[in-house]
Amino acid sequence: MRIGELSDRTGTPRRMLRYYEEQGLLTSDRSPNGYRDYDERSVDRVLQIRGLLDSGLPTRVIKQILPCLKKPRSIHVADATPETIATLEGERDRMTQRIECLVRSRDAIAVYVDAVLARQREAVRPGNHTSGC
Repeated sequence: MRIGELSDRTGTPRRMLRYYEEQGLLTSDRSPNGYRDYDERSVDRVLQIRGLLDSGLPTRVIKQILPCLKKPRSIHVADATPETIATLEGERDRMTQRIECLVRSRDAIAVYVDAVLARQREAVRPGNHTSGC
């Protein structure tokens, strides 16, 4: 399939697909006219790459673990080097910190929204003439 079809099927801009190739995350063949030609497996590969990027992994780490991804949500590492394990542990710990930060932010926003809504409900009660931001 050509780059436009891969882009449509994965929801990934063509520019990003080219970037994935530049980073060694994705491969394509070239047709005689120079167009990129992707095989069917590229759809899953792009979705894996996007998922890993969305989780916060940098492309250098993704490149390291892509050969270990046999299917979505499955990582099989037969002979992981100590460096690979250390890298993945560090990324896991960094993700945990981000998750904790996101949870704190979500909870703070929820408290704020609840307070604003409570004030608004109080303001619309009959006989109440208060206003607020």
